[in-house]
Amino acid sequence: MDRFKNADGKPVLLKMVKGIQDNKAYLGEVDGLIGDGDHGMNMNKGFTVFETRFKEKDISFSEGLDELGMILLNEIGGSMGPIYGTIFMDMAEAGEEFKEIGPAEFADMLEAGLSGLCGIVEAKVGDKTLVDTLAPAAAAVREGAEAGTAFAEILDKMKDAARAGRDSTKDMVAKFGRSSRLGERSRGVLDAGATSCCIILEAMADGIKELL
Repeated sequence: MDRFKNADGKPVLLKMVKGIQDNKAYLGEVDGLIGDGDHGMNMNKGFTVFETRFKEKDISFSEGLDELGMILLNEIGGSMGPIYGTIFMDMAEAGEEFKEIGPAEFADMLEAGLSGLCGIVEAKVGDKTLVDTLAPAAAAVREGAEAGTAFAEILDKMKDAARAGRDSTKDMVAKFGRSSRLGERSRGVLDAGATSCCIILEAMADGIKELL
């Protein structure tokens, strides 16, 4: 079947948690090159709190995204808490009515997260932020859904788009956040938010593929 039950989506969330936990040090290193170096620590803190609270509980994919979003919004420091909190909570709101999630529904959820993000930050593609990862990933899912491509193949294309988006930030000059003060000196380094967003989307894709 080319869709999964929303109610069965908890393993996807736990896969996202593991992706962040496994890359805590790496995200800190990336952030430390042009930021304050705490991105991995803050993200790990929030995702681990979610894991601790919900590991033993039944929770759907959309419910879990909402809970994770609230934790990130309210309980971790730095600028990324509100950003990821908004993305996940808006994805959850878009998905809460879905009993099953196929390519079109997943595209709706990703686009809602992107739209929510763009409502709180003015960043666009090319500004060296996680928008550079999330926007092409969402577009790849929508394109695949409209073309009738198999969900597993769409998820692989989403991962490719996310990686390409993340890598594109290396040659950009930062326009937002602490690193924007560096101007041209911010070029040559990956954006930390774009990097963590790629890790999350890859884990999400792998988790969903296991449910299909």
